[in-house]
Amino acid sequence: MSDMKLVLASASPRRRELLARLGIEPSEIAAAEIDETPGPNERPKDYAIRMAREKAMALARADAHVLAGDTVVSMGRRILPKAEDLDTAQACLQALSSRRHLVLSSVALRYPDGTLRHKLNETVVRFKALEPAEIAAYLDSGEWHGKAGGYAIQGTAEGLVQWIRGSHSAVMGLPLFETRALLRSAGFPLG
Repeated sequence: MSDMKLVLASASPRRRELLARLGIEPSEIAAAEIDETPGPNERPKDYAIRMAREKAMALARADAHVLAGDTVVSMGRRILPKAEDLDTAQACLQALSSRRHLVLSSVALRYPDGTLRHKLNETVVRFKALEPAEIAAYLDSGEWHGKAGGYAIQGTAEGLVQWIRGSHSAVMGLPLFETRALLRSAGFPLG
């Protein structure tokens, strides 16, 4: 089983770091280039699952397993965007202040024979009431850039989280429990 190849379909250093916690070093890392636009009236859960599955399929290989993930921050049926600019990040943080939100972290594993399996983790996070100075300081940190919902829990935003119910690794971008289960079922050697 040691000659099994695994392609990580993500350019995220965080996902690679999380995968290493399972003792897995991917054979290859490649970002999947897909359209990440939510469909009309697409539910957040369905969107998270679809994104992970499409990323895994986009890098399909006959000689390797492909692991892909996607993390979605939602408030009700509303999918919060990945913050690519300051205004979006600020709007996300203001919306999250004093509120619970759902982090949906989906992981998909495509087998060399085309079999595709996925798992989904749902974690509830509640931010404290954010003061304007706290939002400004967080925006100044730059940690929000490219992050779903405009925050990275593995950074200073963790100090703004009042409580979390679920998986910390899922909020970071890769649900380790679910990922481990998928890899074990595929025959990857894990403890």
